[in-house]
Order: sequence, then C-alpha cells, then structure tokens
Amino acid sequence: MMSSKKLIKVGSRKSQLALIQTNTIIDKLKELNEDHEFEVVTMTTTGDKILDSALSKIGAKDLFTRELELALERGDVDFVVHSLKDLPTRIADNLVIGCVYKRDSEFDAVVMHPKNKDKKLQDLPDNSVIGTSSLRRAAQLQRRFPTFKFENIRGNLNTRLKKLDDDDKYDAIILAEAGLVRMGWNDRIAQVLSPSECMYAVSQGAMAVECRTGDEKTLNLLSTIHDQDTALCCIAERSFLKQLEGGCSVPVCVNTTLSETEITLKGGVFSIDGTKCVIDHVTKTFPEGPAIKKRATNGHTFSSIVHGDIELALCQTAEATGIELANKLLGTEAADILAEAKKQTAQAVIEEKARKEREAAEKSAVENKA
Repeated sequence: MMSSKKLIKVGSRKSQLALIQTNTIIDKLKELNEDHEFEVVTMTTTGDKILDSALSKIGAKDLFTRELELALERGDVDFVVHSLKDLPTRIADNLVIGCVYKRDSEFDAVVMHPKNKDKKLQDLPDNSVIGTSSLRRAAQLQRRFPTFKFENIRGNLNTRLKKLDDDDKYDAIILAEAGLVRMGWNDRIAQVLSPSECMYAVSQGAMAVECRTGDEKTLNLLSTIHDQDTALCCIAERSFLKQLEGGCSVPVCVNTTLSETEITLKGGVFSIDGTKCVIDHVTKTFPEGPAIKKRATNGHTFSSIVHGDIELALCQTAEATGIELANKLLGTEAADILAEAKKQTAQAVIEEKARKEREAAEKSAVENKA
C-alpha cells in the first residue's frame, strides 16, 4: 500500500556533520508536519574533493554548495541544507534561502593535541603550530600570538581531528564550536574563543535551507522552522560581507548582538598576516509600530534570505546595519587592507594552479617512463 504522506527529497553533503545537520532539520519538520516524509539524497561537492589546497587558494566561492544547487535547479531534490557560512552572499536568481534555523554557538573553539591536554592557547610555547583552513582565524590569532605558526588543515571534522591526533604536526586546531557540539565532541573543546579574542565568521553556527524561488509549498513548509532572531543577525552579517565584496579569500569577521529594540553589528577587516586591522560597529534601533509582513512568494529577499511572513521593517533595519558598517569601514584604511588581501589571495590561486599543473606533468612523465 502506497504511503499517503507527501515525499520531500532533501539534498545534503555526505560528511557526518552535514548529515547530522540535515537530519536535525528533517526531524524538526517531521515534528511539525506529520503528513510529510523525507528522503535524503547525498552528494559530494568540489570542496569535499579538493583537500590538498587551502580554501582561499582554490578561487571559488561556492565550493561546498554548487553541486547541491545544481541538483536543486534540476529538480532532483526539493531543498538542500547548508551551513549558512558556506553559502555565498549572492546565489542564483532561481534559488532562495527559504529559512534560517535557530543558531547554535557562533564562536570558534580550540581543540588541543592530546600532548597538550588541559592547556589553553596562551599556555603553548613559541613556534607552536596551529591548524586552520580559515584566513579569518589565522589573521586574528596571529595578531594575538605572533610567535605561533598557522598551517592549513583541510577535510571534514573527522579527518581534521584524526590529523591532529595521529600526527605531531599540529599542537592545536581551531574549529567552529557548533560543529564540535553537533558531533558530540564537547569533551575535545579545550577553549572557546570570545569575540575579543577571535570574532567569528559571517553566519557561523546557523543552518540554512535553500530551495527554488517561487516553490510555495516548500517555502510554506520551511517557514514553520524559521527563526527570526537568527535571520536578523545573519541578514546584517551577510549584507555587511556582500557590501565589502568579501568571502573566504579575505579575513572578515563579525560579532552581532540583538535585543527587542536594537541590533548592533561589530565587524573587522584584517590583513592576511594579521598586522593590520580596522574594527568598528553600528547600532540601529528597530522601528516601533505594527509589523509590516510580506509573503515569501513575492520574491523579496535580504542577502538571499526569505521566508513566509517576513517582518519587513526588522529585516530592512538589519540589512541597513550591515551596509552602513561596510561603508563605514570602506571609508578607512580597511579599503586598502581588503584590496591588498584580495590581491594576495588572487596571486596565491595562480601559484596553486601552477603547482598542481607541475605536479600533474611530473606524474605523467613518470608514468610514461614506466
């Protein structure tokens, strides 16, 4: 006998963390929509395949999302689940972020090599090697710990933890606290970095669900799990990054605080080596009066985020906060810092491509001789 429930196909990366995140979304939707059933369709993204290069040296902004988005565009899946920080601030016009799920910890965490158990970063000796794939983390922490060496480490969380534990290369690695907690690895967290130590990435800790623009059934389904406070923070952060035209190729960081009456966005731009930085903030008060609501289906978005019954006045204020802060920074030395960072990463992309071409040619020559 065929099920009378509506089948929804959900796209996800194959990693353990990605599946945990996807199933978190599905479980919540099941709880609120008992007449639906869900099938997970897994796939491998470009970012999952390229593990021998730093993210900033690959030269693409959609490393962990493009294959999922292509499946969505083809109609192979109805929606896909992402870590929102992986989603570029500009996505295809025919796709939209249908909801933002309640944010977990935004902060970064330190995971120590077993030999450094019970230590903090400040307890490590000079020349300690810290693993991170993030220019943002490296730039901020290099500024605080100028004697440390920051080395690239790639792979999913399982892979990075194994590299830390099995090799003697790294004294510690820096990861998002939210990912570690979702994996159940709370006991490996040696230290949670406060914003004064290391401001976090745009939208870090938030999960987003992407669907097709105008897919009213899916948008209405997703609106049942949308978290407005998280969305407001992420709208401010994403509009800030979008206005700066930044991404994983430049060290940009944020810290957002939200109350019932106002939103404050603190943002920073760092040089890649951490020696230069500009940090500032903007606070805006939310307008009073009745909320102005607008349906998701009319296509109104804020940094690609849309959901049923958006409170337009709140979202507009959050978006304006991010844009104002970006413009404020661009009127300072931050503009030069950003330009230099982009120039350096563009050159790094060229050099990385040349390196891979040389390695491929050398491998081919060896095989031909054999």
